[in-house]
Amino acid sequence: MTLRQRSCGCLDGASRNAAPPDTAGGPAGRIAKGTESGTADGTTPCACADHSRRRRAWAELLRLPALFSVPGDALAGAAATGTAPGSRTLLAIGSSLCLYEAGMALNDWADRDVDAVERPHRPLPSGRVRPAAALTAACALTGAGLALAARAGRPALAVAAPLAATVWAYDLGLKHTPAGPVAMGAARGLDLLLGAAATTGHARPALPSAALLGTHTLAVTTVSRQEARGGSPLPPLAALATTALLTRQVTRRPALPTRGPRQGTAHGPAGPQAARPPERESAALLSTALGAAYAATAARPYFHAALNPSPPLTQRAVGAGIRATIPLQATLAARSRGTATALLIAALAPLGARFAKKVSVT
Repeated sequence: MTLRQRSCGCLDGASRNAAPPDTAGGPAGRIAKGTESGTADGTTPCACADHSRRRRAWAELLRLPALFSVPGDALAGAAATGTAPGSRTLLAIGSSLCLYEAGMALNDWADRDVDAVERPHRPLPSGRVRPAAALTAACALTGAGLALAARAGRPALAVAAPLAATVWAYDLGLKHTPAGPVAMGAARGLDLLLGAAATTGHARPALPSAALLGTHTLAVTTVSRQEARGGSPLPPLAALATTALLTRQVTRRPALPTRGPRQGTAHGPAGPQAARPPERESAALLSTALGAAYAATAARPYFHAALNPSPPLTQRAVGAGIRATIPLQATLAARSRGTATALLIAALAPLGARFAKKVSVT
C-alpha cells in the first residue's frame, strides 16, 4: 500500500460505497471536487472516486454485460462448418466484440436527445460521458473491428464490412423505421457468418444457423422498441411465439448423412459431420437441454410483458431476450455436433447474468 493510497482514502468504506455519479452533492461529489491543498481533515482529494465514476459511466454506455452474448456468434459459426475453433476464430471474436461495442456507443450518441427526455440517467444526457468521446469511440472500435477481420483473411473482411455498415445504418437511420428490427437481425446473422468465414473461408454452411439467430434477434429488437414507454402486448406475444418455434426447430434432430455399409468401419467416417451414433445421441441430448434453457430464459419474461406491457416488464423481457441469445448459440453449436464449443458458449451465460446485476444490458 503506498502513501497515496492511504491519504486519499481509496480503501476505506466511504470510498467503496460512494454515492452514484448523478448525485453530485453527495460524498462522491464532495471528494471529486476537493481542492489541491487537501481537505479539512488533512487528507488529499480522492482521484480514484472520479476514475471509478468514469469507468462506471463507460460500462453503462457500452453495456458491458451484453458482451458475453457476442463470442457465441463466431463460435456457433465455426461449429456450423464442422470445424473446431482456431486462431482465426479468435480474431473473428475480437472483431465482433469491437463492432458490437461500436454499435452501443453510436446508438447512445445518435439517441442522446431522445434519451435526455426518456432516460436522463444514461451516460450522455447525464453528462458523465461527452458526446464527442462516444462518437470517437464508435469510430475507433469500428476501425479496430475491421482491422481484426482483415487479419483473419479476406473472407472474414468480406463479411465484417457489411456487418459494420449494417450497424451504422441501424443506429443512424433505420432504428426508428419498420426496417430497424430486420437490420438488427441481419447484423446478428452476419456476426455468426463472420465466425464461419474466418475459421474456414466459407460462410455458406452457416447460413441456416445465422437465419435462426437472426430471427431471435429480430423478435427481441421488436420488443425493445417500446421498452421506454410501454405499449401493445403484440410484440412480446410475437416474441413468445417466435421463441417457441425456434425452440422446436433447434431441438429437432438434423438429417443424418447417408453412409454406405462399410463407411465408418474399415474406411473411417465419411467426413467431419459423419459422427458415430453415440456422438450423435449425446449431441441430440445436449441440444435438447440447451434448447430448453433457451426457452426457459426468454419465455416467462415475454409472457409477463404481454400481460402487462409496462416499461419495467418490457425492459425485463428485452434483457431476458439478450441473455437467451447465449443458450441459443450453444444449441446451434450442439446441433452441429460441436459439443465442446456448445459447452464453452453455455458457460458464458452465468457470467453474463452475474454482471448484468451490476450494469443494465438495455
